[in-house]
Amino acid sequence: MNYFMGIDVSTTGSKALLIDSSGSVVAAASSPHTLSTPRPLWSEQDPHEWWLATVNSIRTVLGKTGIAPDAITAVGLTGQMHGLVLLDDSGNVLRPAILWNDQRTQTQCDEIHARIGRERFIQLSGNLALTGFTAPKILWVAQNEPEIYARSRHVLLPKDYIRYRLTGEFAMDKADGSGTVLFDLQKRGWSEEILSALNIPGEWMPPTFEGPEFTGAVSTSAAAETGLAAGTHVAAGGGDQAAQAVGVGAVEPGIIGLTVGTSGAVFAATPTAMVEPEGLLHAFCHAVPGMWHLMGVMLSAAGSLQWYRDTLAPDLSFDALLKEAETVPAGSEGLLFLPYLSGERTPYPDPQARGAFIGLTIRHTRGHMTRAVLEGVAFGLKDGLKLIQNAGLERITQVRASGGGTKGALWRQILASVLESKLVTVNTAEGAAFGAALLAGVGAGVWPDVRSACRETIKITGQTLPDAKDAKRYQQTYSLYRELYPALKDSFQKMSN
Repeated sequence: MNYFMGIDVSTTGSKALLIDSSGSVVAAASSPHTLSTPRPLWSEQDPHEWWLATVNSIRTVLGKTGIAPDAITAVGLTGQMHGLVLLDDSGNVLRPAILWNDQRTQTQCDEIHARIGRERFIQLSGNLALTGFTAPKILWVAQNEPEIYARSRHVLLPKDYIRYRLTGEFAMDKADGSGTVLFDLQKRGWSEEILSALNIPGEWMPPTFEGPEFTGAVSTSAAAETGLAAGTHVAAGGGDQAAQAVGVGAVEPGIIGLTVGTSGAVFAATPTAMVEPEGLLHAFCHAVPGMWHLMGVMLSAAGSLQWYRDTLAPDLSFDALLKEAETVPAGSEGLLFLPYLSGERTPYPDPQARGAFIGLTIRHTRGHMTRAVLEGVAFGLKDGLKLIQNAGLERITQVRASGGGTKGALWRQILASVLESKLVTVNTAEGAAFGAALLAGVGAGVWPDVRSACRETIKITGQTLPDAKDAKRYQQTYSLYRELYPALKDSFQKMSN
């Protein structure tokens, strides 16, 4: 029996997941990360902590299973996208990593559009320059920490720092590479035009590979630390959203991946590099060789419910909160929630956007507020789905739901009715780490390609159909929801100032 390991370096922790050659999960372990917010809008982590957490998770999995390390044929990598890791000429970390949810770089985003031209930048990269992306972070360091910039020689993303520690190689997959917005999306490689315009040396950027391709092997020193066998192949893998899509089988046009984690995403695989003309959707390379994807991202999905529970009902379980919401009718009797607690990306690329309850009356209870949070997140995801449809992907055959927010029947029902689409769940609950392990298996030749791997290992386990009456009510409520951000945008800006 061959085994494959997926390593997921997320914001909250490093997970190691082991599967066998049938796609069955053998064991998994996760070790937590800490998050630093040294100033308002800043979000940073120590890459050394990622490595320590990864080592701990790998050793825990090996200890649980007792499987000989040399039975693990290959490792696949995934993790949080867009984070900036800067290394010097000797491979030393120069500063804490600036993460995907860091919002300090709006000035640099504006400067990127000014230097290259907004429309030209969208044409090349497939995206707007947004505060979460890597390119403006590099510019910020150049302008605010010139002594760090002067010593920089290598740019990596979070999972690729783990790759470097495992193999000693500088490499990146094409899905995560395109998420830096330093890519030429059509050509699936670094854009000389963008790098030149931003004065970023091309030699700082690592070579890029398709998701299943091997990028190196576990070194002797890394083997001693992790317990893996020296020489174990390490596949390119993919950014967390692309690997998550592989993990649920969203690897063919028409199959939509819907993720409700801390952030939320609507993901559509595309056979060509489709671009939303205004850059309101993310357009990146897929972890599937020769494919791309469109993605709508909201920054606070299940994170909105987490904030709501922790702030207003910390002594209640999530199950108890959702039980109260079950008694409230669709539309929450006129109460609406805007889920922009961390700013927003899709459909409003606005770091100053704010969350809000709108329409509160003396009649509304905690159950109404809870349901309004669930519905507000569903409306935010509908924004992304409608943009994908309007961009040209009109035929949707299936929506595959994953993430912690989709475990509850109430939220799945709300999502199905708001999106007016059948939602299905699958047997793979490990998401991005499972997708990374599948990519490693494809690289090793156990499956001939990513589609075959997904078809053989991922099975539908359940479905949720829209409720016709609720869907009609949500059409009306969604129209009201769509009016709120434009009406409040200027007020949000004044509050931020």
